[in-house]
Amino acid sequence: MKKILVATDFSACASNAMEYAMDLAKELRAEVHALHAIGSFEGIFNNTYNALWIDEYYNSKRQALVNWAATFTSRERFKDVSVTTSCEVGTVGTVITKYIKDSAVEMLVMGTMGTSGIIGMFGSNAITMVEKTDVPTLIIPLESKYATHPVVTLATDFSSTPNGEDVMALGDLLKALETKKLYVVNVVDGVWTTNEEGEKAMRGRYPDADLEFRYVKEDSPIEGIINFIAGSQTDIVCLVKRHHGLIYRLFNTSTVNKVLNRSIKAVLVLHA
Repeated sequence: MKKILVATDFSACASNAMEYAMDLAKELRAEVHALHAIGSFEGIFNNTYNALWIDEYYNSKRQALVNWAATFTSRERFKDVSVTTSCEVGTVGTVITKYIKDSAVEMLVMGTMGTSGIIGMFGSNAITMVEKTDVPTLIIPLESKYATHPVVTLATDFSSTPNGEDVMALGDLLKALETKKLYVVNVVDGVWTTNEEGEKAMRGRYPDADLEFRYVKEDSPIEGIINFIAGSQTDIVCLVKRHHGLIYRLFNTSTVNKVLNRSIKAVLVLHA
């Protein structure tokens, strides 16, 4: 993993996400790119005269982003992390999607307000990007802090298989963080037996990890995963986004809001 993209609106949750990304980049030996979206009508104020000064306004935003990034690069522990910045005009979703398409981004990092119950505009954009992007997306609630040798949990129904690049991304993450154990949790709402075929396939995808399979009986997949996160002291929970089945239900709009509002841990969204 060589490039991590951090989307920022200069908020507290964006700063928390940036700090998390910087720690992660340090371990992965990756570079960080901080991206800020300037609204199409920012700086104009619907006034023709003010529109003449739009270049100056854009330059002030670019400098603000440089200054913001410098608050991280100036820290001793981040001195070896390469950081670049750019401001682009457009909606948050459009700017991020275009940058991912045009650049070799291998992970998107965004922050949310988490359990404060106030997602706000940037949190809503994080949810949108979970739906739109095709790269692993790490969502960092405000309460979530980077952990050395984190506990990582992959929630799965065994039929939602991460694509090859996302399997590699999670494998690289586990290796870089020196985290051998990977909890694999399957939430079931009825009678269940051990899924030996699914476990075998999962071991084939992550041959270097020590997989520990857990089956949780719970009517609500959200409750099952949230309860497991708390009980296992999970630091990063991984979910696989696909277009049907158990895990997809986690990513309809209303349910995502509930998951992000309730989770105080980082959520890594992988893609089938």
